[in-house]
Amino acid sequence: MNIKHIFNEIHYELVRVLAEGGMGFVCIARQRGVDNFCKIVAIKLIREEYSAIDEFRDNFIGEARLVADLIHTNIVQTYHLGKIGEQYFMVMEYVNGFNLEQLLIRHLKHNKTIPIKLAVFIVSRICRGLAYAHNKCDTEGNLLGIVHRDVNPKNIMIAWEGDVKLTDFGIAKAKDLMYNEEGEVIAGKDEYLSPEQVRCEVTDQRADIFSCGIVLAELLLGTNIFEGEEPRETHNNILEMPIPSFTLLYPEIDSKLDNIVTRCLERDRDARYQTATELLTELEMYLYSDGYGPTNEKLAIYVREVFADKFQ
Repeated sequence: MNIKHIFNEIHYELVRVLAEGGMGFVCIARQRGVDNFCKIVAIKLIREEYSAIDEFRDNFIGEARLVADLIHTNIVQTYHLGKIGEQYFMVMEYVNGFNLEQLLIRHLKHNKTIPIKLAVFIVSRICRGLAYAHNKCDTEGNLLGIVHRDVNPKNIMIAWEGDVKLTDFGIAKAKDLMYNEEGEVIAGKDEYLSPEQVRCEVTDQRADIFSCGIVLAELLLGTNIFEGEEPRETHNNILEMPIPSFTLLYPEIDSKLDNIVTRCLERDRDARYQTATELLTELEMYLYSDGYGPTNEKLAIYVREVFADKFQ
């Protein structure tokens, strides 16, 4: 099947592959319309061989149905679910920028860490998106019970304009929408799992809070405190490793921020922040209680300097 030719017939011109994985890939594309209308979009495709497997096909469709109504400035939007032959695809918002993992790698390369206030700002924007998703209801007002379960730097996009957006709800949990094997398999990226995910327990929104804590700690320190040489060691660290004093590890982290990160990483979920809104409030009070703090524009200026070679 000539995918490019068929996409052209439905008014999408595939330009290049943005990312590729075992089960699918994401392309940048031009959506064509009448009178020279053109919009740059991202197209996520599931490979034909996986489309034939019920689990993968149903989860891909479930992800599209789930995110279709998640319309928020801090979540990558999905516009359309389609099918060509036996191959499913999603048309999504294209974020012209990079992911947080790439920003971390760029800093590690130069032996630097992200400025503290900008690190906190990035995570606060993810909390805004999570708070919206966690509180999303269906058309009858019933809580969907969305848990992302895969909050990690690769799934956090930053646009050149400084917008921060959470993406990839492919293994999210939501009532009646997503294939779910909680209690049987571990879902998520090993070094960003919550303790309950490691133990294959049923999760709620507090699992995403723990992952936010891991991401925030990594932005502050430049390293993931739980990551081991292999998954089993990483899992054991998440379950048992003493949580360090972040102020001792990096003296520029004050006690207030140390307390925020530490509370995110409480293994007892009842001791964590109970909602993304609660964590968001703490982060924003930290950022803005003394006056003017970080903004999208400030983040944009900073990342354009960090990626000066790519931005130009």
